[in-house]
Formats: sequence, C-alpha cells, structure tokens
Amino acid sequence: MLHLRMITPPDRTDAVLELIDRTVGTTHVAVLPGAAREPAGDLVLCDVAREAGDGLLHGLRALGIDRDGSIAVEDIDLSLSDRAERAEEEAPGEAADAVLWEKLTEATREDSTLTLTYLVFLAVATMIAACGVALDNAVLIVGAMAVGPEFGPLAGVCTGLVRGAPRLAARSANALAVGFAAAIAVTTLFSLGMTAIGQIDASMLEAPRPNTSFVWQPDPFSFIVALLAGTAGMLSLTSAKSGALVGVAISVTTVPAAANAALALSFGDIPQMWGSAVQLALNLSGIVLAGTLTLLGWKLLWRARRHRMTRPPGTPPRP
Repeated sequence: MLHLRMITPPDRTDAVLELIDRTVGTTHVAVLPGAAREPAGDLVLCDVAREAGDGLLHGLRALGIDRDGSIAVEDIDLSLSDRAERAEEEAPGEAADAVLWEKLTEATREDSTLTLTYLVFLAVATMIAACGVALDNAVLIVGAMAVGPEFGPLAGVCTGLVRGAPRLAARSANALAVGFAAAIAVTTLFSLGMTAIGQIDASMLEAPRPNTSFVWQPDPFSFIVALLAGTAGMLSLTSAKSGALVGVAISVTTVPAAANAALALSFGDIPQMWGSAVQLALNLSGIVLAGTLTLLGWKLLWRARRHRMTRPPGTPPRP
C-alpha cells in the first residue's frame, strides 16, 4: 500500500475526493479543511494499493495539484486494516509488478546526477578492478562490479528515453561519459604509480589470465549478458522487490573493462585497450537497449490496465 498526503487548493478539493472515490484500491480517506498553511489549502490523506497508485498520481497531476499544491507519497510497510486488504484485492494486478513512473523518474534523476561522490565511487571501483585484472583475481573483479555506481545513470538514460524526458537522458549520458573518462584517467595514473613502485608491470597484462581475460575479449555472450542484466536491473527498479540489484551489479563488466583499458593505456598496449573499449561499449549499449525495451513493455502493459483502475462515474466506492 501507498500513503498519499496532499495539499489541495480549496476549489479543487471536491474534484480530488471524487478522483479518489473513483480510483479502485483506495481507502482511509481523511480531509482536514484549511489545515495547510504553506501552500494554503486543505489537507487530504488517503491510502491506495500500489498497483493503482500511478493512475491516481496521473489524475492528481492532471488537476494541477503538484503545481498549485503538494503531493507526497510514502510506502506503507504494515497496515493492519480489513479495509486495506479489501482495497488491495480490488485493485487488478500484483503490487510487486506495479510501476510508479513518477517515483522511478525521481529516483533515476537523483542517481544520475554527476556528483563528486559518484565520481569517487566509480574511480575507486575502477582501481579495485585494475588490481583484479593485474592479479587475475576474480574476487576483486566481482567486488569492483558491486561498488560501481554506473547503473544509476544507465537507468536514467532508459527512463528518459521511455518517458520522453530528453534532459534526464542527456544528463544521465553525460554522467556516464564524464564518469568513465575520469575513472579511466585516474586509474591510468594509479597504474603508473603502482608500476613505479614495482607492484605492477607489463608482464602481468600480457600473461595468460583465465579469470579476467574476458574483460578485453568481447564475444556474443558479452552483449547477451548485458541484455539480461539490463532487463533484471530495470525490473528491480520498477518492482517493489529490489533484491535483484545485487545480482545485476555482478553480472556486467563495465567497470572491469574500463579498468583493463586504463592498464593497457598505461603500458601502451593498444590491442587490449581497444578490446576493452569495445567490451565497455557493448555492455553499456546492451544494458540501455534491454532496459529501454523493458520499460516500454511495462508502459504498454499498465496503459492497457489503466481503464480498470477507475470506476464509472456515479459508482460508489467499495465499502
């Protein structure tokens, strides 16, 4: 269930209440006339089943409540109420499959912002991966994948494309480009420093590396795994169940490929650097393609269900 707290202009409160009544899966409606001071208006509270939440938010925005008032949404972890149970049963579909597009857009906007923290995380992840590549240590590679924050901007690109938000897509793409460029540059300097103190040498890069050579030798499976990871990643963001993010973090080789490119650059190994760049491009494009198609599929599915989320005019809400 979701809890909505709205500040509504007094002249639109009746329209908001009518919208709530017509939306299936709503309950626990409360109205406090004149309770809001900034902005001035009425305070309206209600609970709604997650699968009906996006339709209700869409209707509230059509009434201009987000512009002239306020809409706040919270997840309800526990609701001990027979009415809440009946509301969830009334709403078609499953809560775990429901997509809250406004929440998804806001989350990806935050995660795709080019910040110092993002750059540091990506640089540290790439340096960890560089150590893994040099030592042919798969554990370090997996750790670097888990630390890397690049999935946020990738999800931002997908969301921006599907929702028709070019600024979000452009900002996310910029975060990816600048982030990986900075991470590769820092890791190249890191490699030169480690070489200067005798911890890394060119022989490590040229030696057989059965555990990590895949990061610069792209093949069809590179793109296939990226497609699967992109699908799983977007499902984890749109679903109420987000545990799959851990699996996504260790399923793609964006950060390790960038690390191998940096090491190869520091030693002047152009073939390995080029192979790593191709691997990186394949993974990024595969994730974006799969993520975008996944979101498009959910969008079409829930658009088809939207008409089932409202009652005909004049139909009383379920008691």
